Amino acid sequence: MVFDSQDFTVDVRRLAILEQLRQHGTVAATAAALHLTPSAVSQQLAVLAREIGVPLVARHGRTVRLTPQAEVLLEHAATIRAQLERVRADLAAQREGRAGTVRLGSFATAIGRIVGPAMVALRTDAPLLRVRVTEVDPPESVERLDTGDLDVVVSIEYLGGPTQTDPRYHRVPLHVDPLDVLLPADHPLAARPGPLRLADLADQPWVCGGGGTPCGQITLSACAAAGFVPEVRHYSRNWTATLALVAAGAGVELVPRLAIDQVPEGAVHRRLLAAPARHIYAATRSGAQDVPHIAAMLDALAKAASQLG
Repeated sequence: MVFDSQDFTVDVRRLAILEQLRQHGTVAATAAALHLTPSAVSQQLAVLAREIGVPLVARHGRTVRLTPQAEVLLEHAATIRAQLERVRADLAAQREGRAGTVRLGSFATAIGRIVGPAMVALRTDAPLLRVRVTEVDPPESVERLDTGDLDVVVSIEYLGGPTQTDPRYHRVPLHVDPLDVLLPADHPLAARPGPLRLADLADQPWVCGGGGTPCGQITLSACAAAGFVPEVRHYSRNWTATLALVAAGAGVELVPRLAIDQVPEGAVHRRLLAAPARHIYAATRSGAQDVPHIAAMLDALAKAASQLG
């Protein structure tokens, strides 16, 4: 390893020879310890002195002594050697996927239920791996993956999105998240036993994220498959806001199960027969899955998702 500055260049192998000279006291003994010839040791020390630009040894009878400048240099040699060991360890960690930086984009629900737990696990398994998270919904997240702004995205299937066989991406399926229905607590169907049929809600006012959102697309497609077009009276992209609208009696809503942390007072959570679902996956650009730290991120996401049940 060579260190360069504007003033000198230092080969750390020559520093090791200087350290051995201080330990053994003579060029001959140093040469024997390093399995070199005395002339080779003297030559390397002379080169080091030229690199540093100061004298390093002085004759003292049949032996040599280190100069004060050499002692100063060796005070720093231990720090240089320790730093090199840290560099070596960090490079090994990077090769093994335990170090590096991953820029990850994900929609909000997955950050809480998948990305967060994956990061907790990585703090133990790969403490040098840095994850930079951006909350971003598809299709913007996939577009930012394409431009190289993100390394990994957590997305859901959406109309117009990449197919499972798209050669531009490597995908890892994470979770199938069913959508349940949220009803106002005083709704006539709120107390009906057993799962509800989506068609039972055909004549109800609806709360929806809108057809431009992936979950809104799922809602509209599910209603169409059930034989009706929902009367959407309220739009919101925020689950907390839409839950509040249902609790206020404004309408019914389909909500992904992972997004239901707590049903607000005034609302009732019910399962559906043949429930629609959003399919959650992680993706990176094709080939990037072989980069060790990205592979480690994908593996951690898959493990975290597997704990969802």
